[in-house]
Amino acid sequence: MKPIWLFDLDNTLHDASRAVFWRLNGAMTDYIEAELGLPRVDADALRLRYWRRYGATLLGLERHHGIRAAHFLAQTHTLAGLEADLHMPPSHREALKRLPGRKFLLTNAPAEYAKRVLTALDLASCFEGVIAIEHMRVFGQLRPKPDVRSLRIILARHKLPAHRCVLVEDTVANLKAAHRLGLRTVWMQHYLKHNPHGPEAGIGLHGRPPWVCARIRSLRSLHAWS
Repeated sequence: MKPIWLFDLDNTLHDASRAVFWRLNGAMTDYIEAELGLPRVDADALRLRYWRRYGATLLGLERHHGIRAAHFLAQTHTLAGLEADLHMPPSHREALKRLPGRKFLLTNAPAEYAKRVLTALDLASCFEGVIAIEHMRVFGQLRPKPDVRSLRIILARHKLPAHRCVLVEDTVANLKAAHRLGLRTVWMQHYLKHNPHGPEAGIGLHGRPPWVCARIRSLRSLHAWS
């Protein structure tokens, strides 16, 4: 049977480090500065601290400051003129379009932003569904990747057998969570050299943790799995 593909978005399908992440980080810092009344340097430090601790700045803001997720996401992901800054190699786009099997987007970004990016990249028709951060709640609590409980619920909700699923991600922590549930895991490294956060957990781009089934630099490599 053909695999069921779960794709991350930023720095997996397109080069978010080049033109998107710095704008998102700035918008989040703006939001924290305005909503919490912090000096900008403290707002930026808080944004980064929550990102490192929880894997998503929003999670810390929701837990510790009562920030509403919908308001935060709407305010920080508008990014006027975003479409002009998006970049994806044409060969990757064609490889994704030709890749056999069901495809879902699984992203910690909000749904509206994700659909906007997919449309701009001419990829919207490739995906059966978009599973965004709004859909990652466990007992009412926001639980984005790499939360194992959230991923288990997502698989059950969409009736996706874990053993048939392949998660393609740039973030090794998310791959580790997926591997625990029996998914196959692919570490997409094409854009990581431009990532301002650097390789995760000191692994480096040449290492391969035991929870990573394969490392790739092109989506064309996925055709060997189908």
